[in-house]
Amino acid sequence: MKIELNQNKVYFNNGSEKKEIHPFWLRERVNGDKYLDKGTQQRLFDPTFLNSNISINKVNINEKYLEVDFNDGVNSKLEIDKIAYELSKEDIIIKPIKKIKWNSTLKNIKNFEYKDNFYESKEMHDLLVSFYKYGFVIVKNIPTSKNYIVEFANSIGSVRRTNFGEYFDVKSKPDPNDLAYTSLALAPHTDNPYRNPVPCIQLLHCIESKVSGGLSTLVDGYTVTEDLKNQYPEFYKILTEVKVRFRFVDKEVILETISPLIELNDDKSFKQVRFSPRLDYVPILEKEKLDLYYQARKKISEMYNSDQYRIEFKLEPKDLMMMDNYRLLHGRTSYEIKEGQRFLQGCYIDYDSTEGKLRHLKRKFNL
Repeated sequence: MKIELNQNKVYFNNGSEKKEIHPFWLRERVNGDKYLDKGTQQRLFDPTFLNSNISINKVNINEKYLEVDFNDGVNSKLEIDKIAYELSKEDIIIKPIKKIKWNSTLKNIKNFEYKDNFYESKEMHDLLVSFYKYGFVIVKNIPTSKNYIVEFANSIGSVRRTNFGEYFDVKSKPDPNDLAYTSLALAPHTDNPYRNPVPCIQLLHCIESKVSGGLSTLVDGYTVTEDLKNQYPEFYKILTEVKVRFRFVDKEVILETISPLIELNDDKSFKQVRFSPRLDYVPILEKEKLDLYYQARKKISEMYNSDQYRIEFKLEPKDLMMMDNYRLLHGRTSYEIKEGQRFLQGCYIDYDSTEGKLRHLKRKFNL
């Protein structure tokens, strides 16, 4: 992308189109000490109070800066790279990290090792990049001292508190309000599909594991839905269109939302999967449409539960798994309580946490 000048007018040219940059748009971005706080990068003026007839009296350009004299007497040097970044209209930090499709053949994915000063390290940057590629990461040697998972989560962003608390203990207990708190096998599912918005990221920290079962399972919903789209386009289409009701009932709360099993972005790209058949309620539709919907739901369930897509592994004490709840389905195999304790702690964070941390670390290490 090039910034070009013509008779005190500024243009951007991306090779396919050339457009004038509005003078007011540039005036909003003046960056001298008088106009911009260096620490917060927040304006020291309110652009809604400016004269709407802003124009350019004089403008010069070099490799790094666009120097502009505005008709209200303000002069400013604007960085070319920052202007180009804003004009790109796309996130250049997260979006370029391409999702890597995977299935049961996934091997040799890197695990990360917790160490001193980990939170502000290049290793944390690499962890976040790997998370965006695969939808999950495993960190070894996380201390099992009381509720350490909260410290780890808050090192990235802020814990997303739910009715389960700031964090929750995943172990078998009497009178559970969720099947996660039993020793039963859990089929692949996404967490909290009944919330609006759904928590983006789940962390699970293994505190104790003395059982032979209780293996963690993961399925890449992105891979499954892409395969469904290619192999069964009618099924894919109806699962992106029909919105079902997800509902959770507890003693003190009823949570409910209506969403499709496969949600797309505005450009029809993958955004999110929701899958928890114990909690979804399909709306009344015409018989033919319901017939197709039930066939589609059955097919995607078969794929989610297929050995072709599932990986299994045991979380050992001090292991922490961070997984994308919009992309991955997780579950576990059953275990026997009489063998001993299986104790994990969990919590949630959202994408603004991982995105903000990754942008910060890229700035810190000039990546």
